Amino acid sequence: MKTFKFTKMVASGNDFIVVDNRRKIFRNAAAFSQDLCRPHLGIGADGVLLVEPSQKAEFKMRILNPDGSEAEACGNGFRCVARYAQKKLGLGAQFNFESKSGLISASLNNSRVCIKMIDPYDYRPETSVRVPGRTFSYYFINAGVPHAVIFLTKPQLEAMEVERFGRAVREHRKFKPKGTNVNFVYVADEHTVYVRTYERGVEAETLACGTGSTASAVVSGLAGFVKPPVSVHTRSGEVLVIGFSLSGTRVSQVTLDGEARFVYEGVWNGNARI
Repeated sequence: MKTFKFTKMVASGNDFIVVDNRRKIFRNAAAFSQDLCRPHLGIGADGVLLVEPSQKAEFKMRILNPDGSEAEACGNGFRCVARYAQKKLGLGAQFNFESKSGLISASLNNSRVCIKMIDPYDYRPETSVRVPGRTFSYYFINAGVPHAVIFLTKPQLEAMEVERFGRAVREHRKFKPKGTNVNFVYVADEHTVYVRTYERGVEAETLACGTGSTASAVVSGLAGFVKPPVSVHTRSGEVLVIGFSLSGTRVSQVTLDGEARFVYEGVWNGNARI
């Protein structure tokens, strides 16, 4: 049995276990994240964030999903790890860190963290997907990880069976082999949207998704429904602010702004397969 310290953090309802892995104490990352993220039997979280050495920036961040897969990007995870690094690594108010999706820039003001995201790409205009019991019109974009965006009315969004239909779209053959995250979106006005997200890797609806909020805001802009900045209301009730610039279908200067908070610190004494 190996013990280690961890920090529990939350951003817009997304909760994470943050671990300093600069000494490479964890080898079996997939099994490790599965054990820690399990509710009741582990710590319970939407993911594990590992802080590791980097040759390119202040540190490298790895994102491990509850199913053991490793994600390229996680907007709310980016904000949590930035706040963690400022406090634990003694960094300033602005710095860069490495992720699987590329270099990420962070700016911090107390508990508020603004992340400059990678430029979304692979935008695909409206098309349709048929799943058991429903046919959806959707847009697609990669905001570091793949996202399908489905626009609904307010009553439709409130009544949506996100677990059922989100999973069906996520697993559809159109998105093979890796699948996609799925966002159900209601546009309230030209600067406001409401989003519910089914997250790949978590395999459930989450209280918020940073890349999902980013994808939803950007696609809403590309479709002509909103103008930046866009306030994204998440399932947790917290609001994320997404900034971006558009030139035709080219998207740039994408920012994700919101609070990231420390919840508690602890020591793992369990039997995680590390």
